[in-house]
Amino acid sequence: MGKSRIAVICSLATAVSMLTAGCGQGLLGGGSDAGGDKGPIPLGMLIPQSGSEAAIGPYMKNAAQFAVDEINGKGGVLGRKLELKVADDACDAQTAVAGANKLVTQGIKISVGGYCSGATLPTLPVFGKANIPMIIPAANSQELVDQHLKHVFLINGTGSQQATAAMAWITKQGAKSVALVHDNTSYSKDIAVRTQQLLDAPGGAETALLEAVTPKESDYSANINNILAKKPDFVYWTGYFQEGGLIIRQLRQAGYKGGIMVGDGSVSEKLAEIAGSEAGEGVFATMTQTPETLQGAEGWIDSYTKKYGAGPGPYSNQAYDAVRLAAEAVKQAGSTDGAKVIAALEGINGFQMFSGPLKFTADHTLATGGFQILVVKSGKFALQDALK
Repeated sequence: MGKSRIAVICSLATAVSMLTAGCGQGLLGGGSDAGGDKGPIPLGMLIPQSGSEAAIGPYMKNAAQFAVDEINGKGGVLGRKLELKVADDACDAQTAVAGANKLVTQGIKISVGGYCSGATLPTLPVFGKANIPMIIPAANSQELVDQHLKHVFLINGTGSQQATAAMAWITKQGAKSVALVHDNTSYSKDIAVRTQQLLDAPGGAETALLEAVTPKESDYSANINNILAKKPDFVYWTGYFQEGGLIIRQLRQAGYKGGIMVGDGSVSEKLAEIAGSEAGEGVFATMTQTPETLQGAEGWIDSYTKKYGAGPGPYSNQAYDAVRLAAEAVKQAGSTDGAKVIAALEGINGFQMFSGPLKFTADHTLATGGFQILVVKSGKFALQDALK
């Protein structure tokens, strides 16, 4: 990071400050909406507001609304205000489909949500049929990419990129035998299997075990016994924080002394709370940028905190950028028509986000995942290594 990261954040701040009705190069002013609509431009956001991952929902919702309010405060887009419509997906496929259909009936023009990949995947055809572009801020299973759908864009690192980051850190730690543990969801299994493929390549560490657990259980002793029987010196959990915290606690209680790392779905202070302060301390995580690890973002964090009474959490910055990117695409398209917005997104080149200047690959993903290694210190995740 360093000076280059500070430059990116400064450029981001400059971009936001240019959102004025007459600037011509910002998001606002000029252009026309070929659809002829005159009212607010509705953006839809599916996030977990209930269920085991509900703690993440408010971070994403607040950050998205923060961006909406900033843009509207400068006059809106194409002379129209933005409006955020939120629906619960509970990180559940059936709930997510119902929520997506609800947002479609509410007339949203762009989707800026998606946290759990397993809940996001079944919404792809719902939004696709309605010609609604999807800017996905968090969900990142490679399965989302492998659908090769024109209306789907990811602004978080992919499962493949996360597996590569995991492999790099596991190798750096000198691990010889690794247990990979997942929850059989699309996101979690995808990362575990891809990490296994990298580990088992010539010169990599040995995969001691690929273990699947059942989500929402309270006792993982059978899985813990399976792991311990293989005597790994490193465990990588790729699921979510609710189960992750329990597995970490039960591993330590069973006497496991080796290294533990979790995927980005477990990056929450709730993980350490569930694991317990002693068991959770020193746990590593593969994670894209969080507000706390972004150098130069202190002003944005302060403004967010003043507005909502608490600091931004994981995926706040991605949700904020999803709205800004949606607004930029509408501006460049001169329309809210789905096909025109998709074409505008494909043509984006250099748009400043927290992750850096944006230009999508042919697969509608980031060129680099931007994964970092975090570590739990005093119950909170902090930057360990930028994996440069």
